[in-house]
Amino acid sequence: MSSQIPQNHKAAVAEKEGGSVNIVDVPTAKPGKGEILVQLKYSGVCHTDSHALIGDWPAHASFPLIGGHEGAGTVVALGEGADKYHQIGDPVGLKWLYSSCLNCDFCAAGTEPNCQKAECHGFTKNGTFQQYAITDASHATPIPKGLPLDAAAPLLCAGVTVYKAIKVANLKPGQTLAISGAGGGLGHLACQYARAAGLKVIAIDTGDEKKKLCDSYGVSAFVDFAAEKDLVAAVKAASEDGLGPHAAVVAASGAKAYEQALEYLRPTGVLVPVGLPPNATIKMDVFWSVFYSKQVRPSYVGNREDAKECLQIADEGKVKVQYKVKGLSELPQVYDDMHHGRIAGRIVLDLAR
Repeated sequence: MSSQIPQNHKAAVAEKEGGSVNIVDVPTAKPGKGEILVQLKYSGVCHTDSHALIGDWPAHASFPLIGGHEGAGTVVALGEGADKYHQIGDPVGLKWLYSSCLNCDFCAAGTEPNCQKAECHGFTKNGTFQQYAITDASHATPIPKGLPLDAAAPLLCAGVTVYKAIKVANLKPGQTLAISGAGGGLGHLACQYARAAGLKVIAIDTGDEKKKLCDSYGVSAFVDFAAEKDLVAAVKAASEDGLGPHAAVVAASGAKAYEQALEYLRPTGVLVPVGLPPNATIKMDVFWSVFYSKQVRPSYVGNREDAKECLQIADEGKVKVQYKVKGLSELPQVYDDMHHGRIAGRIVLDLAR
Protein backbone atom coordinates (compact mmCIF):
# COMPACT_ATOMS: atom_id res chain seq x y z
CA MET A 1 0.00 0.00 0.00
CA SER A 2 0.99 3.61 -0.50
CA SER A 3 2.91 5.31 2.27
CA GLN A 4 0.10 7.91 2.28
CA ILE A 5 -2.35 5.32 3.56
CA PRO A 6 -2.31 5.38 7.37
CA GLN A 7 -1.76 2.25 9.44
CA ASN A 8 -4.86 3.12 11.49
CA HIS A 9 -8.00 5.16 10.89
CA LYS A 10 -11.16 6.30 12.66
CA ALA A 11 -14.20 4.04 12.70
CA ALA A 12 -17.53 3.77 14.53
CA VAL A 13 -17.53 0.33 16.18
CA ALA A 14 -20.38 -1.47 17.94
CA GLU A 15 -19.12 -4.40 20.00
CA LYS A 16 -22.48 -6.11 20.43
CA GLU A 17 -26.10 -5.98 19.32
CA GLY A 18 -27.97 -3.35 21.27
CA GLY A 19 -24.72 -1.88 22.56
CA SER A 20 -23.20 1.55 22.21
CA VAL A 21 -21.25 2.90 19.24
CA ASN A 22 -17.75 4.19 19.93
CA ILE A 23 -15.41 6.14 17.66
CA VAL A 24 -12.04 4.38 17.87
CA ASP A 25 -8.87 3.76 15.87
CA VAL A 26 -8.81 0.52 13.87
CA PRO A 27 -6.11 -1.00 11.63
CA THR A 28 -6.27 -0.14 7.94
CA ALA A 29 -6.55 -3.45 6.08
CA LYS A 30 -4.89 -4.41 2.80
CA PRO A 31 -7.13 -5.48 -0.09
CA GLY A 32 -7.04 -9.14 -1.03
CA LYS A 33 -7.73 -10.80 -4.35
CA GLY A 34 -10.59 -9.07 -6.16
CA GLU A 35 -10.85 -6.38 -3.49
CA ILE A 36 -10.17 -2.65 -3.35
CA LEU A 37 -9.37 -0.27 -0.52
CA VAL A 38 -11.49 2.87 -0.61
CA GLN A 39 -10.75 6.08 1.25
CA LEU A 40 -14.26 7.04 2.23
CA LYS A 41 -15.12 10.71 2.38
CA TYR A 42 -18.83 10.50 3.19
CA SER A 43 -21.39 7.98 4.39
CA GLY A 44 -25.15 8.25 4.53
CA VAL A 45 -27.00 6.94 7.57
CA CYS A 46 -29.95 4.64 6.90
CA HIS A 47 -32.69 3.24 9.15
CA THR A 48 -31.30 -0.18 8.28
CA ASP A 49 -28.16 0.76 10.24
CA SER A 50 -30.32 1.46 13.28
CA HIS A 51 -32.27 -1.79 12.86
CA ALA A 52 -29.01 -3.74 12.61
CA LEU A 53 -27.62 -2.13 15.75
CA ILE A 54 -30.78 -2.57 17.80
CA GLY A 55 -31.44 -6.09 16.52
CA ASP A 56 -35.18 -5.68 15.94
CA TRP A 57 -35.30 -7.68 12.69
CA PRO A 58 -35.62 -11.46 12.32
CA ALA A 59 -32.18 -11.37 10.61
CA HIS A 60 -29.29 -10.32 12.82
CA ALA A 61 -26.00 -8.61 12.02
CA SER A 62 -22.52 -9.93 12.83
CA PHE A 63 -20.74 -8.27 15.76
CA PRO A 64 -18.43 -6.55 16.51
CA LEU A 65 -19.43 -4.38 13.57
CA ILE A 66 -18.68 -1.17 11.74
CA GLY A 67 -22.07 -0.17 10.36
CA GLY A 68 -23.02 1.84 7.30
CA HIS A 69 -23.74 1.03 3.66
CA GLU A 70 -23.93 4.37 1.83
CA GLY A 71 -20.26 5.19 1.39
CA ALA A 72 -18.62 7.42 -1.21
CA GLY A 73 -14.89 7.90 -1.72
CA THR A 74 -11.93 7.09 -3.96
CA VAL A 75 -9.95 3.94 -4.67
CA VAL A 76 -6.52 4.07 -3.01
CA ALA A 77 -5.30 0.46 -3.32
CA LEU A 78 -6.02 -2.52 -5.58
CA GLY A 79 -5.96 -6.21 -4.77
CA GLU A 80 -5.01 -8.82 -7.36
CA GLY A 81 -7.35 -8.67 -10.35
CA ALA A 82 -9.26 -5.62 -9.07
CA ASP A 83 -7.92 -3.46 -11.91
CA LYS A 84 -10.46 -5.23 -14.11
CA TYR A 85 -13.08 -3.04 -12.47
CA HIS A 86 -11.40 0.09 -11.07
CA GLN A 87 -8.22 2.14 -11.06
CA ILE A 88 -6.47 4.16 -8.34
CA GLY A 89 -8.25 7.49 -7.92
CA ASP A 90 -11.62 6.34 -9.26
CA PRO A 91 -14.64 7.69 -7.33
CA VAL A 92 -16.72 4.74 -6.15
CA GLY A 93 -19.66 3.97 -3.91
CA LEU A 94 -20.16 1.19 -1.39
CA LYS A 95 -23.80 0.14 -1.18
CA TRP A 96 -25.71 -2.48 0.84
CA LEU A 97 -24.39 -5.41 -1.18
CA TYR A 98 -20.73 -6.07 -0.48
CA SER A 99 -20.47 -9.10 -2.76
CA SER A 100 -22.28 -12.02 -4.36
CA CYS A 101 -21.04 -15.17 -6.08
CA LEU A 102 -21.88 -13.90 -9.63
CA ASN A 103 -22.31 -17.53 -10.70
CA CYS A 104 -25.70 -18.68 -9.37
CA ASP A 105 -29.11 -18.40 -11.04
CA PHE A 106 -29.96 -15.31 -9.00
CA CYS A 107 -26.80 -13.46 -10.02
CA ALA A 108 -27.23 -14.51 -13.64
CA ALA A 109 -30.77 -13.11 -13.59
CA GLY A 110 -29.60 -9.77 -12.18
CA THR A 111 -30.99 -10.40 -8.69
CA GLU A 112 -27.63 -10.45 -6.94
CA PRO A 113 -29.12 -9.38 -3.57
CA ASN A 114 -30.93 -12.73 -3.45
CA CYS A 115 -27.71 -14.69 -3.96
CA GLN A 116 -27.40 -17.21 -1.13
CA LYS A 117 -23.74 -16.27 -0.70
CA ALA A 118 -24.32 -12.51 -0.68
CA GLU A 119 -22.49 -10.41 1.92
CA CYS A 120 -23.69 -6.97 3.06
CA HIS A 121 -21.88 -3.83 4.21
CA GLY A 122 -22.71 -2.88 7.75
CA PHE A 123 -24.39 -6.22 8.41
CA THR A 124 -22.20 -9.23 7.67
CA LYS A 125 -19.17 -7.16 6.63
CA ASN A 126 -17.73 -3.98 8.11
CA GLY A 127 -19.35 -1.01 6.45
CA THR A 128 -18.91 2.65 5.71
CA PHE A 129 -18.82 4.37 9.10
CA GLN A 130 -15.03 4.51 8.80
CA GLN A 131 -12.38 6.40 6.87
CA TYR A 132 -11.00 3.43 4.91
CA ALA A 133 -12.94 0.35 3.85
CA ILE A 134 -12.29 -2.88 1.99
CA THR A 135 -14.91 -3.95 -0.53
CA ASP A 136 -15.40 -6.37 -3.42
CA ALA A 137 -14.26 -4.62 -6.60
CA SER A 138 -16.99 -6.20 -8.74
CA HIS A 139 -19.74 -4.66 -6.62
CA ALA A 140 -18.30 -1.20 -5.93
CA THR A 141 -20.35 1.31 -7.91
CA PRO A 142 -18.61 3.84 -10.19
CA ILE A 143 -19.70 7.37 -9.26
CA PRO A 144 -20.03 9.85 -12.15
CA LYS A 145 -17.23 12.38 -11.78
CA GLY A 146 -19.66 15.30 -11.99
CA LEU A 147 -21.67 14.08 -9.00
CA PRO A 148 -20.38 15.35 -5.61
CA LEU A 149 -19.51 12.53 -3.23
CA ASP A 150 -21.66 13.86 -0.39
CA ALA A 151 -24.69 13.99 -2.70
CA ALA A 152 -23.94 10.53 -4.10
CA ALA A 153 -23.69 8.76 -0.73
CA PRO A 154 -27.42 8.52 0.17
CA LEU A 155 -28.28 7.40 -3.36
CA LEU A 156 -26.29 4.19 -2.81
CA CYS A 157 -29.08 2.81 -0.63
CA ALA A 158 -32.05 5.18 -0.39
CA GLY A 159 -31.79 6.16 -4.04
CA VAL A 160 -31.24 2.76 -5.60
CA THR A 161 -33.84 1.16 -3.32
CA VAL A 162 -36.70 3.39 -4.46
CA TYR A 163 -35.44 3.50 -8.05
CA LYS A 164 -35.61 -0.31 -8.16
CA ALA A 165 -39.03 -0.31 -6.47
CA ILE A 166 -40.41 1.95 -9.18
CA LYS A 167 -39.00 -0.39 -11.83
CA VAL A 168 -40.65 -3.32 -10.04
CA ALA A 169 -44.01 -1.52 -10.22
CA ASN A 170 -43.59 -1.68 -14.01
CA LEU A 171 -45.73 1.34 -14.85
CA LYS A 172 -46.04 3.23 -18.11
CA PRO A 173 -45.46 6.99 -18.46
CA GLY A 174 -48.64 8.83 -17.53
CA GLN A 175 -49.82 6.24 -15.01
CA THR A 176 -50.20 7.10 -11.34
CA LEU A 177 -47.97 6.00 -8.46
CA ALA A 178 -48.83 6.58 -4.81
CA ILE A 179 -45.82 7.04 -2.53
CA SER A 180 -46.40 6.56 1.18
CA GLY A 181 -43.82 8.39 3.27
CA ALA A 182 -43.25 10.73 0.32
CA GLY A 183 -41.56 13.48 2.32
CA GLY A 184 -39.09 11.21 4.08
CA GLY A 185 -35.55 10.08 3.34
CA LEU A 186 -36.59 7.45 0.79
CA GLY A 187 -39.89 8.97 -0.24
CA HIS A 188 -38.57 12.33 -1.43
CA LEU A 189 -36.20 10.46 -3.75
CA ALA A 190 -39.01 8.17 -4.94
CA CYS A 191 -41.04 11.25 -5.93
CA GLN A 192 -38.18 12.49 -8.08
CA TYR A 193 -37.36 9.17 -9.73
CA ALA A 194 -41.06 8.62 -10.46
CA ARG A 195 -41.39 12.05 -12.06
CA ALA A 196 -38.21 11.44 -14.08
CA ALA A 197 -39.91 8.27 -15.39
CA GLY A 198 -42.93 10.27 -16.53
CA LEU A 199 -45.28 9.07 -13.80
CA LYS A 200 -47.97 11.02 -11.98
CA VAL A 201 -47.43 10.96 -8.23
CA ILE A 202 -49.83 11.00 -5.30
CA ALA A 203 -47.63 11.89 -2.33
CA ILE A 204 -48.78 10.63 1.07
CA ASP A 205 -47.25 12.16 4.20
CA THR A 206 -48.07 14.80 6.80
CA GLY A 207 -47.19 18.40 7.57
CA ASP A 208 -46.74 21.66 5.65
CA GLU A 209 -42.98 21.21 5.33
CA LYS A 210 -43.29 17.84 3.64
CA LYS A 211 -46.15 19.07 1.46
CA LYS A 212 -43.99 21.96 0.27
CA LEU A 213 -41.12 19.58 -0.47
CA CYS A 214 -43.30 17.13 -2.41
CA ASP A 215 -45.04 19.91 -4.33
CA SER A 216 -41.63 21.17 -5.45
CA TYR A 217 -41.15 17.86 -7.30
CA GLY A 218 -44.32 18.35 -9.34
CA VAL A 219 -46.52 15.74 -7.66
CA SER A 220 -50.13 15.60 -8.81
CA ALA A 221 -51.53 15.61 -5.29
CA PHE A 222 -50.45 15.61 -1.65
CA VAL A 223 -52.58 13.66 0.82
CA ASP A 224 -51.98 14.45 4.49
CA PHE A 225 -52.66 11.19 6.29
CA ALA A 226 -52.99 12.97 9.66
CA ALA A 227 -55.62 15.38 8.35
CA GLU A 228 -57.78 12.85 6.48
CA LYS A 229 -60.55 10.95 8.25
CA ASP A 230 -60.65 8.45 5.38
CA LEU A 231 -57.20 8.15 3.79
CA VAL A 232 -58.29 5.44 1.36
CA ALA A 233 -61.10 7.59 -0.03
CA ALA A 234 -58.79 10.63 -0.22
CA VAL A 235 -56.14 8.78 -2.23
CA LYS A 236 -58.72 7.35 -4.61
CA ALA A 237 -60.23 10.81 -5.08
CA ALA A 238 -56.77 12.20 -5.86
CA SER A 239 -56.34 9.79 -8.76
CA GLU A 240 -57.32 11.04 -12.18
CA ASP A 241 -60.38 8.81 -12.62
CA GLY A 242 -61.21 8.19 -8.97
CA LEU A 243 -60.35 4.49 -9.16
CA GLY A 244 -57.07 4.78 -7.29
CA PRO A 245 -53.40 4.70 -8.32
CA HIS A 246 -51.94 2.03 -10.59
CA ALA A 247 -49.27 1.19 -8.02
CA ALA A 248 -48.05 2.15 -4.56
CA VAL A 249 -44.51 2.25 -3.21
CA VAL A 250 -44.64 2.16 0.57
CA ALA A 251 -41.56 3.75 2.08
CA ALA A 252 -43.28 4.53 5.39
CA SER A 253 -42.18 2.70 8.53
CA GLY A 254 -45.67 1.84 9.80
CA ALA A 255 -47.53 -1.40 9.09
CA LYS A 256 -50.85 0.44 8.64
CA ALA A 257 -49.56 2.02 5.42
CA TYR A 258 -49.53 -1.42 3.79
CA GLU A 259 -53.12 -2.21 4.76
CA GLN A 260 -54.28 1.14 3.41
CA ALA A 261 -52.38 0.71 0.14
CA LEU A 262 -54.13 -2.57 -0.62
CA GLU A 263 -57.44 -0.77 -0.17
CA TYR A 264 -56.79 2.35 -2.26
CA LEU A 265 -55.11 0.60 -5.21
CA ARG A 266 -57.27 0.25 -8.29
CA PRO A 267 -58.12 -3.21 -9.69
CA THR A 268 -54.90 -4.78 -11.10
CA GLY A 269 -52.92 -2.36 -8.90
CA VAL A 270 -49.47 -3.27 -7.63
CA LEU A 271 -48.23 -2.85 -4.07
CA VAL A 272 -44.44 -2.57 -3.79
CA PRO A 273 -43.31 -2.96 -0.16
CA VAL A 274 -40.04 -1.14 0.62
CA GLY A 275 -40.17 0.06 4.24
CA LEU A 276 -39.42 -2.60 6.85
CA PRO A 277 -41.31 -1.92 10.09
CA PRO A 278 -40.46 -4.55 12.73
CA ASN A 279 -42.93 -7.41 13.21
CA ALA A 280 -45.21 -6.21 10.41
CA THR A 281 -47.36 -8.47 8.25
CA ILE A 282 -49.38 -7.94 5.08
CA LYS A 283 -52.87 -9.44 5.21
CA MET A 284 -54.85 -9.92 2.01
CA ASP A 285 -58.41 -11.08 1.66
CA VAL A 286 -58.16 -13.97 -0.80
CA PHE A 287 -61.53 -13.40 -2.49
CA TRP A 288 -61.11 -9.67 -3.09
CA SER A 289 -57.43 -9.88 -4.03
CA VAL A 290 -58.35 -12.41 -6.72
CA PHE A 291 -61.53 -10.58 -7.74
CA TYR A 292 -59.66 -7.28 -8.19
CA SER A 293 -56.40 -8.92 -9.35
CA LYS A 294 -54.27 -6.83 -7.01
CA GLN A 295 -50.62 -7.84 -6.68
CA VAL A 296 -47.88 -7.59 -4.08
CA ARG A 297 -44.35 -7.35 -5.50
CA PRO A 298 -41.80 -6.76 -2.73
CA SER A 299 -38.64 -4.96 -3.77
CA TYR A 300 -35.30 -5.48 -2.06
CA VAL A 301 -32.32 -3.29 -3.02
CA GLY A 302 -31.26 -2.85 -6.63
CA ASN A 303 -28.56 -4.73 -8.50
CA ARG A 304 -25.27 -3.38 -9.87
CA GLU A 305 -26.84 -1.91 -13.01
CA ASP A 306 -29.69 -0.34 -11.04
CA ALA A 307 -27.12 1.49 -8.91
CA LYS A 308 -25.32 2.86 -11.97
CA GLU A 309 -28.59 4.00 -13.56
CA CYS A 310 -29.75 5.61 -10.34
CA LEU A 311 -26.55 7.65 -10.04
CA GLN A 312 -26.62 8.62 -13.70
CA ILE A 313 -30.11 10.10 -13.36
CA ALA A 314 -28.88 12.17 -10.39
CA ASP A 315 -25.82 13.24 -12.35
CA GLU A 316 -28.16 14.57 -15.03
CA GLY A 317 -29.74 16.83 -12.41
CA LYS A 318 -33.10 15.07 -12.31
CA VAL A 319 -32.77 13.95 -8.68
CA LYS A 320 -31.34 15.83 -5.71
CA VAL A 321 -31.02 14.52 -2.16
CA GLN A 322 -32.23 16.64 0.76
CA TYR A 323 -29.63 16.05 3.46
CA LYS A 324 -27.68 17.50 6.36
CA VAL A 325 -23.97 16.88 6.94
CA LYS A 326 -22.71 15.84 10.36
CA GLY A 327 -19.41 14.47 11.60
CA LEU A 328 -18.56 10.81 12.22
CA SER A 329 -18.22 11.68 15.91
CA GLU A 330 -21.92 12.64 15.93
CA LEU A 331 -23.14 9.19 14.84
CA PRO A 332 -24.30 8.10 18.33
CA GLN A 333 -26.50 11.21 18.52
CA VAL A 334 -27.76 10.61 14.96
CA TYR A 335 -28.85 7.11 16.00
CA ASP A 336 -30.69 8.54 19.00
CA ASP A 337 -32.41 11.18 16.87
CA MET A 338 -33.35 8.54 14.30
CA HIS A 339 -34.79 6.24 16.97
CA HIS A 340 -36.97 9.07 18.29
CA GLY A 341 -38.08 10.30 14.87
CA ARG A 342 -36.28 13.64 15.03
CA ILE A 343 -34.61 13.48 11.58
CA ALA A 344 -36.05 14.97 8.40
CA GLY A 345 -34.53 13.91 5.09
CA ARG A 346 -31.15 12.15 5.16
CA ILE A 347 -28.03 12.50 7.27
CA VAL A 348 -24.62 12.32 5.60
CA LEU A 349 -21.52 11.87 7.74
CA ASP A 350 -18.34 13.74 6.87
CA LEU A 351 -15.86 11.02 7.83
CA ALA A 352 -13.03 13.48 8.38
CA ARG A 353 -14.95 15.16 11.22
